[in-house]
Amino acid sequence: MALNIVSEIDNRVAVKNVLMSVSDKTGLESFVPALVKACPGVKIYSTGGTYTKVKEILGDRAEGTLVAVSDYTGQPEMQGGLVKTLDFKIYLGLLSEKYNDAHQADLRRLSAQPIDMVVVNLYPFQATVAKAGVTPEEGRTNIDIGGPCMVRASAKNYLRVASVTDPLDYQNIVQELSAHGGTIGFDTRFKLMKKAFAHTAAYDTAIAGFFTTRTWEEVEKTYSLH
Repeated sequence: MALNIVSEIDNRVAVKNVLMSVSDKTGLESFVPALVKACPGVKIYSTGGTYTKVKEILGDRAEGTLVAVSDYTGQPEMQGGLVKTLDFKIYLGLLSEKYNDAHQADLRRLSAQPIDMVVVNLYPFQATVAKAGVTPEEGRTNIDIGGPCMVRASAKNYLRVASVTDPLDYQNIVQELSAHGGTIGFDTRFKLMKKAFAHTAAYDTAIAGFFTTRTWEEVEKTYSLH
């Protein structure tokens, strides 16, 4: 199979479609309205608690701006929110290239949108396992699956997609979007990519570290085995 080697990209990418799903909702109150103002016509695709929070922030402006991921994909969330964004249509939007005719044909085939920015941070695994007496099950259930996948896909395609994982970056991102007609530069996307992979690496390291220190006896007594 030939690798998808890219040679042609845009320096500045207009942010028209944003995928937003955050555990830490710090800063959304100011970031979301500023994002909508800086990027007229932007669509925000969101899930679960993030969708509810963004809808609350936007109020009447949510109509026509905020889209539930389940409405976009045509797939309802798995019970308990275990599967929300792991969908071909989402990842087609994250990984497709503007100047790849086959990718563009795939987007048209599914009426899918290229996603220009991902705003994601992960379940609070580190904070959970730092608590005294935490059980293996409490650790396990706080392992994020969809979040790291979205971060990794968007960071891999930093050629076109901005992968935003840190609320401390919101202000600078909005300032750039406002100053450049709702577009974000290649240099910024590159910086965000490096931060995104460091974020998922630290997350996986924390998970491995926690379970490495658990014994089988401790795990076994957590559950009723049949």
